[in-house]
Amino acid sequence: MEWEAPALVLSAAPYGESSAIVHLLTEEHGLFHGLSRGGAARTGRALWQPGNLVRAVWRGRLPEQLGNLSGELVHGSAARVMSAPLALAMLASVCAVADGSLPEREPHPRIFHLLTRFFALISLDPDMAAWNGMAALLRWEACLLSDLGYGLDLSACAVTGATEGLAWVSPRTGRAVSDAGAGAWRPRLLRLPPLFMDETDPGTSIDWQDGLRLTGYFLARDAFGQHHRPLPAARLRLVDMIGALAATA
Repeated sequence: MEWEAPALVLSAAPYGESSAIVHLLTEEHGLFHGLSRGGAARTGRALWQPGNLVRAVWRGRLPEQLGNLSGELVHGSAARVMSAPLALAMLASVCAVADGSLPEREPHPRIFHLLTRFFALISLDPDMAAWNGMAALLRWEACLLSDLGYGLDLSACAVTGATEGLAWVSPRTGRAVSDAGAGAWRPRLLRLPPLFMDETDPGTSIDWQDGLRLTGYFLARDAFGQHHRPLPAARLRLVDMIGALAATA
């Protein structure tokens, strides 16, 4: 058994003296694991950095085996954002969330393409990654929830049926609620930043903070909670960094 395809590196863990267990995301094959011999050596470490786009080759005697991985670098996002702490935190967060929530070997082409664009976006100007990419990161998390079957329903107010003025989300149902329909329940609802409704809106640091709280609630309850796993530490670090940014706004 063998396949060759563009792949995004999500994680790599040392195995033995110089090998590594690598987790990749591909368009056709979904989340895939493989053993890279020499993957923990100097050249291997540079190749299998989370966020890198590689041309990967997987080989195994049987489809269910771990198999062997080899590859060549196509785009090195990891090296480009290494000196920008917030961009690096954003990259680490999405890699950890994808790695921990997606089922293995199940195609999710929309998630793959959005993630590829996100890495390209933040690596173009890492110092401006938050302003250029936080809205994209939050929309990607919402898309991930949808692909996993836990999507938010932002089509109309759950109380009044209105399609405008949506400002909140019910933590129980995941449905949008207008400001007029929130009433006495407002303190219990999650704020819906406008960037989720307008793809041209880059948002503000307050929007990013509220957006992370919104998607994080459903990621923790559904995508990770159903498997009795906590949210990845990398995402919690991003929440802290955005929170500090919002506090100075």
